[in-house]
Amino acid sequence: MTMEATVPIALGQTSELKRAIDWRGAFWVASGVPALVLFSIGGIAGTTGKVAFLVWFVSMVMGFIQSFTYAEIAGLFPNKSGGASVYGAAAWVRYSKLIAPLSVWCNWFAWSPVLSLGCSIAAAYILNVLAPIPGADNPEVAKWIAAHAGSVAADSPRVAEWLALNAGKTAQDAVTALIAQDGIAAFTPALRSWTLFSHSLGPVSFSLNATFWIGAVLMLVTFAIQHRGILGTANVQKYIGLLVIIPMLIVGIVPIITGQINWSNYTPLAPLAVAYAPGLGEWNIGGWTLVLGGLFIAAWSTYGFETAICYTSEFRDPKTDTFKAIFYSGLLCLLLYTLVPFTFQGVLGIDGMLDPTVVDGSGVAAAMAGMVGGGGFVTSILILLMILALMLSIMTAMAGSSRTLYQGSVDGWLPRYLSHVNEHGAPTRAMWTDLVVNLFALAIAAADATSFFFLLAVSNVGYIIFNFLNLNAGWIHRIDNAHVKRPWKAPNILIALGTLFAFVNAAFMGAGAKVWNPSALTAGFITAALIIPVFVYRHYIQDKGVFPDHMLEDLQLTEKEMTVRKAGIWPYVTLIAGVAVVLIANRIFVLPG
Repeated sequence: MTMEATVPIALGQTSELKRAIDWRGAFWVASGVPALVLFSIGGIAGTTGKVAFLVWFVSMVMGFIQSFTYAEIAGLFPNKSGGASVYGAAAWVRYSKLIAPLSVWCNWFAWSPVLSLGCSIAAAYILNVLAPIPGADNPEVAKWIAAHAGSVAADSPRVAEWLALNAGKTAQDAVTALIAQDGIAAFTPALRSWTLFSHSLGPVSFSLNATFWIGAVLMLVTFAIQHRGILGTANVQKYIGLLVIIPMLIVGIVPIITGQINWSNYTPLAPLAVAYAPGLGEWNIGGWTLVLGGLFIAAWSTYGFETAICYTSEFRDPKTDTFKAIFYSGLLCLLLYTLVPFTFQGVLGIDGMLDPTVVDGSGVAAAMAGMVGGGGFVTSILILLMILALMLSIMTAMAGSSRTLYQGSVDGWLPRYLSHVNEHGAPTRAMWTDLVVNLFALAIAAADATSFFFLLAVSNVGYIIFNFLNLNAGWIHRIDNAHVKRPWKAPNILIALGTLFAFVNAAFMGAGAKVWNPSALTAGFITAALIIPVFVYRHYIQDKGVFPDHMLEDLQLTEKEMTVRKAGIWPYVTLIAGVAVVLIANRIFVLPG
């Protein structure tokens, strides 16, 4: 029977989330997740080499198995929105008031940067159309090169620097390459280098350049679509999703059918000797560190379909829609995250995957066009589809992350102002918060590739923390809340595997975060700790140390009953063991060289 109940209204709230969609609507809202493979497909190839396709497959299988734990705990809360972090927080609140909001916070700052990262890549595509960088074969560039053939001396410092970065090359090779660079730079539109302001701060840079401003416009467009509520969002994303998913399937299948796969691109199955260099290494500590770094960053994409259960309180029938939403979203991701990286690697090889434009995402559309034998027109179509794919992932992220903020506010974890929704049932204040935070993040992502991957790695530290807490929330709920009826109950073996994977993911983080930036792990922990003053303000100052009455109503618990801890010391032992795994992995695994 369809449920007509709505979410309880928080103090000062003018409306409420509306039960407007079924599992198909959530499926289409989550359909932006497969496009996340395009964010880091080049970066992961650059760190894992020929192991890349296997990294994606293993990560996706782990994500699919983990999703069954999320599906079970989501069924406990038919009146909540915001996703697995909210449902997991309810398990941890008995054991620590500070650990519980950490789950919500880390999930938000893991998902929210999809807006800034996606907008920076989409803006780069648009900028390539508005102000393209000419190639060395451009007539004007070629003419300039011919006229300045003697402008670089063989004994110049620039030649020596180039040779140091390109072993095995000659001085003449260096001169030719440098003159070509100068020629291209001479005819590159000034818009490409223009910036209103730029600066460096610690390990990252930020810039208010053309990419930033184009990305900001894309964010506002996304906000306008989301403003209409979840039903309007789902309807828009259904059509964009079809325009994106079908071409991704074509690109994944056609090269296999047409025999373009070069099977030598998968063997020997060995990591790289050094990141972003084509030479193969060995399965030693350095090699494993690079591979674990790939598994660490892949999780940010492959596990992301759990956002399909962010809309439980907006399902018409959450008893059946919740499991179907995450299960079918997981099947779609399992297909695309296996197929697309496999085909990319089989056609392009490591050299092609290490192309700087593939690594930063701006050349993925051209690579896809080449894989299906398309010319200029097909490339233009695929660039348009790539922008749509990125917009799809951006909309998915804003829909999910804003509801995490909203429900966190309704349940007493985050400031009250976030619990407001508009007449369409959209959590607009949470959306504005997402937008403002991501404008700052966009300035970082738009600066350079190093800053882009730093932001990605920091957000993934939060995602792994959330993942650890929520996978363990599965067995904690089983012990503490065994009396609550579960619309869908996962087999015990899947709950056990999810718990095991929580620690495996912790090892990925401890070992692999350094692959992307030496400061990523520390910065991620600092960002996670910011929830402490935020929660203290809401809970102890605004709410005087008492949670809202409805916070645990789905579990049929009172504030007094929350002090009963049936799991005993084991949640605390789990936390200590998780921290130990991270620190030990970080100590054992070091980068090659």
